[in-house]
Amino acid sequence: MDLLTMALLLPFLAGAVVTDLRARRIPNALVLAGALAGLALAAAHPEGIGFLRGLGGLALGLVMFLPIYALRAMGAGDVKLMAMTGAFLGPAAIVEAALWVLLSGGALALVFALRRGVARRMAGNLREMLFSAAASVQIRTLPDFSAGPQTAARLPYAVAIALGVAAYLLARHLGFRLI
Repeated sequence: MDLLTMALLLPFLAGAVVTDLRARRIPNALVLAGALAGLALAAAHPEGIGFLRGLGGLALGLVMFLPIYALRAMGAGDVKLMAMTGAFLGPAAIVEAALWVLLSGGALALVFALRRGVARRMAGNLREMLFSAAASVQIRTLPDFSAGPQTAARLPYAVAIALGVAAYLLARHLGFRLI
C-alpha cells in the first residue's frame, strides 16, 4: 500500500465519520466520489492494484457487509462505505480490513454501551437474538430479526470503519497480519 492510496482514502473515511457523527448518515455523494477516486487510482497509478482488482474490492466490500445490513445491524451508508474502501484496497486486502473493522466495531460498541448506560439492555438484546437464531436453526428456517428487541443505542459505524481501516493500514505497514 503506498502513501498516495492512504492519502486519498483516509480523508474520505474522515468525511464519512464527521457526517455520521453529525447527522447519523453517510452521504451517497461522498461514497460515490470515493469509489470513483479509488477505481481511478487503482487503474492509473503505476503501483496500483489495477482497475479490475479495484472493482473486485468494491464488490467484495459491498457483499461482505450486506448480510449485516439485512439483519438491521448496520446502515446502508456503512455498507457502501466498505464498498468504497474496497475500491482502494482490492479484494484480498478488504477481507483483512473487514476483520479489523469488525474488531473495532465490537470494541466501540462495548465502550459506547458502557458510556450510555445501556450495556445491560444490549446484552439482553444479544441474548434474545441468539435464542431466536438458535430456535430458527432447530426448525430449519432463517432467523427473522425484523421484529427484534428495542435498540439499546445507535453506534455511528463510520467511526468503527475508519478506525478499523486505519488499524489495518498500520498493522500492514508494521508487517502484522490477522490472516
